Amino acid sequence: MAVRGAKDLFGKELRLHQHIVATARRVLEAAGALEFITPVFEETQVFEKGVGISTDIVRKEMFTFQDRGGRSLTLRPEGTAAMVRAYLEHGMKVWPQPVRLWMAGPMFRAERPQKGRYRQFHQVSYEALGSESPILDAEAIVLLYEILKELSLRRLSLKLSSVGDPKDRARYNAYLREVLSPYQEELSPDSQERLELNPMRILDSKSEKDQALLRELKVKPMLDFLGEAAREHLKEVERHLERLSVPYELDPTLVRGLDYYVRTAFEVHHAEIGAQSALGGGGRYDGLSELLGGPRVPGVGFAFGVERVALALEAEGLGVAEEKGPDVYLIPLTEEAVSEAFYLAEALRPRIRAEYALSPKKPGKGVEEALKRNAAFVGFLGEDELKTGEVTLKRLATGEQVRLPQREALGFLLSALA
Repeated sequence: MAVRGAKDLFGKELRLHQHIVATARRVLEAAGALEFITPVFEETQVFEKGVGISTDIVRKEMFTFQDRGGRSLTLRPEGTAAMVRAYLEHGMKVWPQPVRLWMAGPMFRAERPQKGRYRQFHQVSYEALGSESPILDAEAIVLLYEILKELSLRRLSLKLSSVGDPKDRARYNAYLREVLSPYQEELSPDSQERLELNPMRILDSKSEKDQALLRELKVKPMLDFLGEAAREHLKEVERHLERLSVPYELDPTLVRGLDYYVRTAFEVHHAEIGAQSALGGGGRYDGLSELLGGPRVPGVGFAFGVERVALALEAEGLGVAEEKGPDVYLIPLTEEAVSEAFYLAEALRPRIRAEYALSPKKPGKGVEEALKRNAAFVGFLGEDELKTGEVTLKRLATGEQVRLPQREALGFLLSALA
């Protein structure tokens, strides 16, 4: 039985998943991104140091286990920390900078399963490492937006903000503690812990009780606490987006849930997938490599959930077409013809998709099976065809029929299908 919170992918759903990843591949590799796949599990400290000990991911959501050598390992809950670890480990700092990497694959979080959110889910991640330039921030935002537009999604909204530099965040966290400490008992249990560990996380709380208190206290946004350098960086990102006519909304309430973010933060939302409308997002993380024990390597990136994007596509009626059936479905009319159908199918492959029945069929039953498989042609192999080394081919859409030598079947079908 499938584990609750994970699901099988097959048929139309799998093809939609593949379509999303293929579109991301086309857009990202056109921008010079190198595909890089990290292991499904890493040493736990990669995520404890990289994602942040105060985050819900590390404190509550990671799947962590000990291997036979007693080492603590964790199924990857997100892609960025692992990609930065790989950048450091493979000496990419001596490559021409910036290094652009992308990955698609499963992630794992022990959270409550709900529509579009699973304990095993799939992400496409993009990272650009080695430069502080706000141009790279704008490029990351544009690439995420381009992928979603290439998928023909329309009901998109791009939200942009900044979480400032570390000193800005420290000032803001001090302000939040001062404002919220008198009301600590009114906060949700999770936010009471966050007040001590990382008050900015309270702004991202899913508790309506917390959000109501924030509104009542008229808590100032992070943008009011930006230093001059972070403010100028944000202005440059805005300028580049405006130059490229990318529509965005400056959202002062937007914060990032992971500790490694600095400066730019962004999300893309879709209007028709419910309250949890974010498809993906990202931002800048200039200090992450140092947390992992390496030299300072500035970076920026994003990730989006494949399942979330699939929901948005379905909401806009943008699913994939019906699966294409075989080009030809071969029907043996006698027991002796079964092996001949196999031999002919192998002669036709892989130039065309050829399938065959594994037992003799009457012509009508054979056509019925071919139609169920959505085949373009049906091919009959009976006593007469075996004697002459021929095959009878029938185009199912028109009923046109031709009998020809088996050695000519491949050329005929290639021409007819073209």
